[in-house]
Amino acid sequence: MTEMPDMWSYRDVPPAQTMDLVGYEVVATDGSLGKIDAATYEVGHSFIVVDTGFWIFGKKRTLPAGVLNRIDHDQRKVFVNLTKDQIREAPDFEAGLERDEAYRKDVGNYYSPYYGI
Repeated sequence: MTEMPDMWSYRDVPPAQTMDLVGYEVVATDGSLGKIDAATYEVGHSFIVVDTGFWIFGKKRTLPAGVLNRIDHDQRKVFVNLTKDQIREAPDFEAGLERDEAYRKDVGNYYSPYYGI
C-alpha cells in the first residue's frame, strides 16, 4: 500500500500560510480530538501534530495535511473526515522523526485508506 501523492499537501483548503494553525481545535466526525501542537506548510511535506490530551493518555498524532477537510479560522477549528478511534489507532507521534521518510511512509500508509473521504 502506498501513500497518495498529495496526502502531504493541503487540499481544498487554503494552506493558511498567513495564519498559524497552532492552538486550533481539531474536530473529528465524532467530536473534538484535541489541539494542534505544531503545523507545517511546505508543499508536499505539510502536516499537523495534534495533542489529543487525556482521551488517549496525552498522546500526540501526526496528521498529513491532506486529511484536513476544512479550516474555520473564525472559530479556530480544523475538521477532518476521520473518527477519534481512527486517529487513536494511528502511529504514535515521534518527536524528531516528523521528516524521516520511513516514519512518514508509516503514517501515510496508515491514513491512505481514509484519504479522499
